[in-house]
Amino acid sequence: MDIFTAIEERYSYRGPMEKSPLPREDLRKIVECGLKAPSGKNAQTTQFVIIDDANILEELHKLHPANKAMQQAPAMIACIIDQHAEKIYEGYDFQLEDCAAATENILLAITGLGYASVWIDGWLRVDQRAEKVAQLIKLPAGKKVQILLPVGKPLEQGPRREKKTFDQRACFNSYAG
Repeated sequence: MDIFTAIEERYSYRGPMEKSPLPREDLRKIVECGLKAPSGKNAQTTQFVIIDDANILEELHKLHPANKAMQQAPAMIACIIDQHAEKIYEGYDFQLEDCAAATENILLAITGLGYASVWIDGWLRVDQRAEKVAQLIKLPAGKKVQILLPVGKPLEQGPRREKKTFDQRACFNSYAG
């Protein structure tokens, strides 16, 4: 699948997934796309934990009963940031931006290989869920699960939300509101 098709086809899939394990070669290829994402000052700060262990997945599945993808995914990718990152430019670090860029590359790779996922972020922010996930994957102190991506073969087509048009969100040379 070419990049433009992957961008067009990608959507947030929250539905049921096949439970058969994903080939590690595919999971590695997916995460390598995240590793190739741009990062501020080329610091390459985002790290990843690929989760395909049945025992860890079983515990993760229990944490989000409302999301079928989370409950049934045969693999998950945790995107990790360092909470005490070095300020690399004028007193700033770019961990969130780096993590977001890597995540988008990963989502496009997931789509390109015929799998589906959903970007889980806000859910991690409440009820100490990020900390619970961190414990399950044995993150050291100071590291944080910023984004969690359940990955699998979708069992149905999920709804695709309409995107606003170019003219509604973009313009040339000066802001058109």
